[in-house]
Amino acid sequence: MHTRGDILLVSCYELGHPPFGVALLSGFLERAGFLTDTLDLSVSPLSNEKLCCAKLIGISVPMHTALRIGVKVAEHARKVNPHCKIVFFGLYASLNADFLLDRLADFVIGGAVEEAFVKCVESLTNGVRPPRISADLRLHSCATPSRATFPPLSLYAQLEKNGTHDLAGYVEASRGCRHSCRHCPIPPVYDGRFTIIPEEILLEDIGAQVALGAAHITFGDPDFLNGPNHSLKIVRQMHENFPVLTFDFTAKIEHLLRYQHLLPEFAASGCIFIISAVESLNDTVLHHLDKGHTHADVIKVIKIVHGNGIALRPSLVPFTPWEQLTSYIDLFDFAEHYQMIHHIDPIQYTVRLLIPPGS
Repeated sequence: MHTRGDILLVSCYELGHPPFGVALLSGFLERAGFLTDTLDLSVSPLSNEKLCCAKLIGISVPMHTALRIGVKVAEHARKVNPHCKIVFFGLYASLNADFLLDRLADFVIGGAVEEAFVKCVESLTNGVRPPRISADLRLHSCATPSRATFPPLSLYAQLEKNGTHDLAGYVEASRGCRHSCRHCPIPPVYDGRFTIIPEEILLEDIGAQVALGAAHITFGDPDFLNGPNHSLKIVRQMHENFPVLTFDFTAKIEHLLRYQHLLPEFAASGCIFIISAVESLNDTVLHHLDKGHTHADVIKVIKIVHGNGIALRPSLVPFTPWEQLTSYIDLFDFAEHYQMIHHIDPIQYTVRLLIPPGS
């Protein structure tokens, strides 16, 4: 599997971002001497030519939508290339291992997938059958992400700002999460643990994406403030290297309260918005989801974040068994009162609770 195309890594859906997980895995495989090809179905059509050339197809499933698409890809791959090996990897691979192995997958890899994936490829190359399920929550080493076979950034989500569109890059400074929100797919896999991606690896990858035209970087960690010191170091060095580069990140409401003293420096370093899983303004719903914040906390955070010149962009799960019509209507009043209409994507008002395996 040392020829380009023998290993095909497929990204199905990552909210419009360039797939960091696929880039990082490509870097690990290339460091081990295995050349990869990639296919991002969010911006490119499914290629029978690539599927037929592959000896091993890795399908990235970091979220539910990616899993649904990935299953269809695997079904099609089995038809056009019945002898290839299929590996599902990522968060939703672990959560759905039994289903995938029963129907489509030869192997399933979860957690920090990179080293286990390399071992899987090495075993197959040497004629040794690897374990069908692998999972390791820690990165014992790290490689620089490889984006050599990726589409241009212009095909991905861009930052719309003051009537212009800036190319946007994407990285993850950590994996896992310290918290255990009941509806989240991360706790069943990571069980309250998280691991960081080394600072030098991230900064090198950010620099590579800036060289490709990125004027904005999204930190796609489940929570950028799980490791606030690590995040602050990255932001400081990134700002020193690229003073006009802007960025955004995701963090829990309770973390934005706890680490509000960091927000002025984040703002001065180019942070223009923060995504936070508000989910609901109904305290009963928040209690059932074990979110760690209240309606009142959300209001405090809005004032704090906006007071630092940063926009807060809430994500919502308004349709749950505990939501009331009155509290649902409150979401619209809330958006108008706090001038959040343009900070909340309309789709957020339609999201229904999805309960992942292990919840």
